[in-house]
Amino acid sequence: MVLLIHHPVSPYCRKIRIIMSEKKVLFGLKEETPWNLSSDVYKLNPAGELPIFINDGHIISGHYPICEYLEEMVNDNPLLPSAPKDRAEIRRLISWFDDKFYREVYKNIVTEKIYKRFSQGLAPDSRILKNGLNNLMFHLEYIDWLSEHRNYIGGTEFSLADIAAAAHLSIIDYLGDVPWESFKNAKIWYSKIKSRPSFKEILKDTIKGILPAKNYTNLDF
Repeated sequence: MVLLIHHPVSPYCRKIRIIMSEKKVLFGLKEETPWNLSSDVYKLNPAGELPIFINDGHIISGHYPICEYLEEMVNDNPLLPSAPKDRAEIRRLISWFDDKFYREVYKNIVTEKIYKRFSQGLAPDSRILKNGLNNLMFHLEYIDWLSEHRNYIGGTEFSLADIAAAAHLSIIDYLGDVPWESFKNAKIWYSKIKSRPSFKEILKDTIKGILPAKNYTNLDF
């Protein structure tokens, strides 16, 4: 069985958990705190980053390599389309959320509200938080547009692009910062993703000392 060293507030860890659930990979979890990593993490991954994937002593670090490994090694439920141009579009969107969304939204909201609180005991900087919330509107508009023109954000089929986007948004949603009512198409899309069995365990995640938003676990929100 696979062991994933993770933290529930990491979108990259959530992404890998969803992928493994979609592919019916049996796995266990070991939690590490990103702002207070143990020495064991650095022994497994000198970069000191989560997630870390361990399978029969084989260690893979980094969410991109883990994603590619799972897609190549587990044939059931492929999450990338077969056509090269379609795969390129999915990878573009994965990069959009894992890089651009993370930089413009996640770091300005989650880092301020969670990391700073638990690692430094400080309140969020309102200016940084405001920037993150403003940036979130831009990204929601894009998701809304994609959802209006496609069955899923990457095309006709559920894919790694949906997983990456939902993994990031689920943490912002936990904090109650997503104005879903202003983005109807995005809300319908997220409802589809949220209703998948692979999302079930994600919605059980809690952050000590921070209660989830009222509709965080509600599938009919």
